[in-house]
Amino acid sequence: MSENDVQSLGRDECRTLLQQGGLGRIAASAAGEVDIFPVNFTSDGDSILIRTSPGTKLLELTIHADVAFEIDGHDAEVAWSVIAHGRARQLDTADEIARAEAAGLASWMPTPKDRYVQIDIGRLTGLRFRRVAHRSIDDALQEDVS
Repeated sequence: MSENDVQSLGRDECRTLLQQGGLGRIAASAAGEVDIFPVNFTSDGDSILIRTSPGTKLLELTIHADVAFEIDGHDAEVAWSVIAHGRARQLDTADEIARAEAAGLASWMPTPKDRYVQIDIGRLTGLRFRRVAHRSIDDALQEDVS
């Protein structure tokens, strides 16, 4: 694969991909270990909004606010990944909650999710790369030996 097959995404393109919303993963310290939580989200490109319920994830985010958030996608030929680093905080004021409610973010989980967490994005990076046809490990090893 040539270096032209992997491209860094600029901040504006990363923001555009985040604004599509959907499913992402938040990496945070939970119970003394780094863990990854799948979450549905929405984004204005400068921040990420998730809905959650009281529990380990929310508790740890209020104690250890530095988080990483990742989304990815692909089609038949190209894949991409965006990683946002920032600080998470629970939205508490009536105005913040009203704005969050207006975003229309519904939980995919059947359990109640009545708390909002906003991640204020600091660093934002992304990659796009051309997908290659699947090769078996034996084929790859054989090519390396040749």
